[in-house]
Amino acid sequence: MILDDLSVLLPEIALAVYAMLALVGAVYTGKDRVAPLLTLVTGALFLALGAWIGLTAGPVQTAFGGAVVDDAFARFAKVVILVSAGAVLLMSQNYMRRSNLLRFEFPVLVTLAVVGMMLMVSAADLMLLYMGLELQSLALYVVAALRRDSVKSTEAGLKYFVLGALSSGLLLYGASLTYGYSGTTLFSGILATLHQGDMPIGLLIGLVFLITGMAFKVSAVPFHMWTPDVYEGSPTPVTAFFASAPKMAAMGLFARVLHDAFGTVPGDWGQVIAVLSLLSMVLGAVAAIGQRNIKRLMAYSSIAHMGYALMGLAAGTALGVQSMLVYMAIYVTMSVGTFAFILGMEKDGQPVTDIRSLHMYSATAPLKALAMGVLLFSLAGVPPLVGFFGKFYVVKAAVDAGLVWLAVVGVLASVVGAFYYLRIVFYMYFGEAGEPRLNGTMPIALWGVLMVSSVAMVVGVVNLFGIEGLALAAAETLVN
Repeated sequence: MILDDLSVLLPEIALAVYAMLALVGAVYTGKDRVAPLLTLVTGALFLALGAWIGLTAGPVQTAFGGAVVDDAFARFAKVVILVSAGAVLLMSQNYMRRSNLLRFEFPVLVTLAVVGMMLMVSAADLMLLYMGLELQSLALYVVAALRRDSVKSTEAGLKYFVLGALSSGLLLYGASLTYGYSGTTLFSGILATLHQGDMPIGLLIGLVFLITGMAFKVSAVPFHMWTPDVYEGSPTPVTAFFASAPKMAAMGLFARVLHDAFGTVPGDWGQVIAVLSLLSMVLGAVAAIGQRNIKRLMAYSSIAHMGYALMGLAAGTALGVQSMLVYMAIYVTMSVGTFAFILGMEKDGQPVTDIRSLHMYSATAPLKALAMGVLLFSLAGVPPLVGFFGKFYVVKAAVDAGLVWLAVVGVLASVVGAFYYLRIVFYMYFGEAGEPRLNGTMPIALWGVLMVSSVAMVVGVVNLFGIEGLALAAAETLVN
């Protein structure tokens, strides 16, 4: 029944209808005058929808001939996507208004991107995968270049568009090869063609191209080149969005394709993912050392963190998927909190991104400096903060899968990467005394997100807020 199929996609349909109504309504009423209200309503809607999906667990459902799947894995990823997107929208209000960027298109484009992300993690068919991916990507290309009077912002949008188009082409080529050799676009049909772990060479090449296209989306090395420039050039709330929800969606898509379509041959793709993981961890740890712009530093940090998430995926086991989901939930929380602090870095009403402006910040704002310090220590993986447990999970999954060499490199990269996080802490507490380099006041929304995320890094050590069990249930539905 068509109604049964539509009910499986009810959250996505509701958001898509909301986005279209908001677009038409804003155009025929106040346009940018309704942008503040529209942004708040959209952020609240994301949070409410995330809570609804998280609290209404049900059996695995498929729709549209098996092209869409609604299971515990998809619901876990959707909750992380919606909550992070909602938090970013709510904390972007003040910055976007003061920068004269708060246009009604912004929340609408974010909504359409979120719809694409939700389709990505529920896709069980190559065509739906591509539809979700492109819906997300096209919206993100526009918001990256939202600051039209900025050369850097325009450059960021152009680079993201060109390299994103290249990655989409590679992914489409891989999908066409996969379809040609398997005779179907359904993941279940592709899996059925892999008899006793035997993969035709053409299908293997198709898989390599699919992995390449998806590696662009998670900014894994060597497909990371767009990340620092896009992070730096985009408006900071947009950068905060890039660093959270799309990462979760891309990693969810990665896991869905590898396990649902190629789950019987983990030996054929596990080593490829392991190499991507190794390169991402090493480059992210080393390249960030020389960065002074905190947005570029966070770009290289995100590359390293995607390397750790890929380490869990490389294990090819349910424990590996569980560790990846736990890691991504923790990373997104840390990232949103960190960008809440970055959005509050101002002097004389102008945004500041140089980390040297944080010299002795603790003397003027001790509570905010403490919260940021907690987040930085957690990003570095210092025990006993929650970030340490995220890395512990993925390292354990790699060791259990026999990837001891990858786990060792991950630990060493984490030690190297701790330097650039701890340098910021050093600036805030032991830097040069003198004139305050930051004098802006932090809006209540930013202050709230910063405090909640930093407290979560401390309090979460008790039981990780229960996400360990939820991630296990999600992983077991994906890895049979």
